[in-house]
Amino acid sequence: MLDICLLGTGGMMPLPKRFLTSLMCRYNGSNILIDCGEATQIAIKEKGWTVKPIDVICFTHYHADHISGLPGLLLAMKNAEREEPITMIGPKGLERVVKSLCVIAPEIPFDINFIEIKEPEESFEINGYRINAFKLKHKVTCYGYSIEIDRAGKFDLDKAKELGLPVTSWGKLQSGEDVEFEGKTYTPDMVMGPARRGLKVTYATDSRPCDSIAENAKDSDLFICEGMYGEPDMEEKAKEKTHMTFKEACEIGAKAQPKEMWLTHYSPSLIRPWDYVDNYKDIFDRVKAGKDGMSLELNFDEE
Repeated sequence: MLDICLLGTGGMMPLPKRFLTSLMCRYNGSNILIDCGEATQIAIKEKGWTVKPIDVICFTHYHADHISGLPGLLLAMKNAEREEPITMIGPKGLERVVKSLCVIAPEIPFDINFIEIKEPEESFEINGYRINAFKLKHKVTCYGYSIEIDRAGKFDLDKAKELGLPVTSWGKLQSGEDVEFEGKTYTPDMVMGPARRGLKVTYATDSRPCDSIAENAKDSDLFICEGMYGEPDMEEKAKEKTHMTFKEACEIGAKAQPKEMWLTHYSPSLIRPWDYVDNYKDIFDRVKAGKDGMSLELNFDEE
């Protein structure tokens, strides 16, 4: 099970009823945060979750509305008596930026492991899931992220019995380990069926439309995409600011074909984004206007 919460949906600045764009995911005891604008720790508390177990933080880029809440978040984690290390992932310059911010959050009692993205696309295996980073098209270096959880094939009980393997070896084979038995080596593929469909969530903001978004969001269970402007005739402003309109985001959704799509990172001038989203459902009908605290529980497909 993968728990998803869109903590905030605002771009540029927080508003009285709209936190800045941030996403939190929980899987098998691991808590992943993507972006951390001002007051992110309050959005987490409003959701009823806690900052203490966050062990991975990914940053799309280093504009203030995506990272300026980090000192407060780290202090909140300190006050929650966290001592275990956390991992941070982001574009080149991550360690320098974070250490500069931490000048106002001294004496953090846990280590920070930095992973700086250097290529247009990179993957990281962490805590039983995979984080795929892919480059976006913004005024500064910016990355989107997909979180993927693979699912092994079914264990073939009849094959295991046919091979004469003891019950004590079955668990190791199911977890991907080779087994030695009576002088022979048995590999997982000998008793496991083909891999089954896993889970995938893709998050992309801030960006103009680009091929990497649709390619990485393809077949996602949930695709969260920036839609800064919902009003008609805003494409020129979106180009100027290197952001996207609802229409452009939905065109990407139509290419990627996720099960569900949420829009986020709204302009402060866009007061009621849900008033506009229906105008673009003829392009992609599984789109919703994201709202602060919007949540989804993803489960593997039933057999």
